Amino acid sequence: TSRRTSELIKYAANAFLATKITFINEMADLCEKVGGNVQDVARGIGLDKRIGPKFLNAGPGYGGSCFPKDTLALLKTAQDHESPVRIVEAVVNANDLRKRAMGRKVIGALGGDARGKKVAMLGLTFKPNTDDMRDAPSIAVVQALTDAGATVSAYDPEGMEEAAKLLPDVLMADGPYAAAEGAHALVMMTEWDAFRALDLTKMADIMAGKALIDLRNVYQPDDVAKAGFDYTSIGR
Repeated sequence: TSRRTSELIKYAANAFLATKITFINEMADLCEKVGGNVQDVARGIGLDKRIGPKFLNAGPGYGGSCFPKDTLALLKTAQDHESPVRIVEAVVNANDLRKRAMGRKVIGALGGDARGKKVAMLGLTFKPNTDDMRDAPSIAVVQALTDAGATVSAYDPEGMEEAAKLLPDVLMADGPYAAAEGAHALVMMTEWDAFRALDLTKMADIMAGKALIDLRNVYQPDDVAKAGFDYTSIGR
């Protein structure tokens, strides 16, 4: 291909994938309103080979080094050449709004008032198996919580050194249970494999409150209820 075409392939691919993520996130919001299950919706539409199952996991919004940078680069190129890409504009705006909305979701699970309460956050990086904090949704969620008067403790297997530079007010804990001790709410932010095998009963026992906000739909509602948590997930 030409150099121009190859550049557009790269930008268009990441913009398209960001669109899939943002689409299923908005479907998750609709599921919560009408009583649907976004995981079943994603599975159902993913069976259509024209759509496919990948990048249909609802969550707190995309981040990282590629999607934010490439969607904005595509928007700037389109604006410079007076050829608007309005779908991508909507994706970027919706993703920014979603990250802030996740902070409000946590506050809602705390009864609408986070002042003076401790929130434990499991995972900080934008995805597991990296220390990359660029445009991570956790940044916006932590900001919303601290603005509301909460204190935040966190644990991430690899990202705490980078996160500490961006989130100086967050107490970085030695492990998931240390982060959760005395917390009024527990937020699952990044779906590290290490967090899938937690002893939820032990976690509930060491916390001051029983709110678990699962922004990655890692856990099964029945398992969380058995451990004694008040469970909030995405689109279920």
